[in-house]
Amino acid sequence: MSDKSIRVSLQQQQDYRFQVTFDEQMPVLLSDEPAPLGTGAGPSPVQMLCAAVGNCLSDSLLFAYRKFKQQPEPLQCTVTAEVGRNTDNRLRVLQIHARLQLGVPVAALEQSDRVMSQFEAFCTVTQSVGQGIPISLEVFDSEGQRLK
Repeated sequence: MSDKSIRVSLQQQQDYRFQVTFDEQMPVLLSDEPAPLGTGAGPSPVQMLCAAVGNCLSDSLLFAYRKFKQQPEPLQCTVTAEVGRNTDNRLRVLQIHARLQLGVPVAALEQSDRVMSQFEAFCTVTQSVGQGIPISLEVFDSEGQRLK
């Protein structure tokens, strides 16, 4: 049983271009496949998947630090999806890699070991997507020190 339902509506505009409506308070998003299928007028479904994974990981990391009254921002996140053919020769997202970077040196933050050990488990999207697509994660501080 779910705690709540999330609803997103898509309306085809032309070919592979869709208007994506989240709710009345949010701006409408335009999505599109890159050429040769579409025109690339908006993010593709794979790009939106990457954005969802990266956004959720960033939110979870920020929330975990703020729980200890720490300020790691501004955070940066880069997500890369490897797209290739599966055994049936169909295009699939084979793997996702996320790289998070804190906006400050880790020495300026308290509880980093604890945050690093638990924040990923609270990321709803990443934990859900990760059941079907392998996801790797790296976290660095502002000076390039690897934390995870």
